[in-house]
Amino acid sequence: MNINDVNLKASASRKRRRVGRGIGSGRGKTSQRGHKGQGSRSGSSMNPVFEGGQMPLVRRIPKRGFNNKGFADIVIGVNVDDLDTFFGKGETVTPQLLKEKGVVKKVFDRIKILGNGTLTKPLDVSAHSFSATAQKKIETAGGKVIVLPAKKPVVKNKMGSRKKALLSKS
Repeated sequence: MNINDVNLKASASRKRRRVGRGIGSGRGKTSQRGHKGQGSRSGSSMNPVFEGGQMPLVRRIPKRGFNNKGFADIVIGVNVDDLDTFFGKGETVTPQLLKEKGVVKKVFDRIKILGNGTLTKPLDVSAHSFSATAQKKIETAGGKVIVLPAKKPVVKNKMGSRKKALLSKS
């Protein structure tokens, strides 16, 4: 038993706070809402960023820089040590096999083989990129390194398809 498990049951069955049940309860009269104003009215709820009409801090601070994380490729690293434990001698390692065997559990765009650990068996490893130490370890163990092509970037045409069709007719 851990110390943080001691009061789990007690907090799960805690009674709700009954407000507005007389002055003697300590939560009577205004029922913890204060006097007058927007917060005292029924159904009032405010945006957590709202600062009473003052320009919010979120809007006062300048936005700077550029963030490209939404468009960046998701690269997952797999160590040579993992290949040694999950694959047998002479097997070919592909991104699909890595996913099937549970070596890679997340969604990815590219896989990079990293050189942490040792490789004792020859494997034919195909991935999108390799670190220098990983490539050296795979080749010294008697395996082959196969570099897969990365996904091609989407190239948007400046000229729309409709305009192209009109130009090709004339």
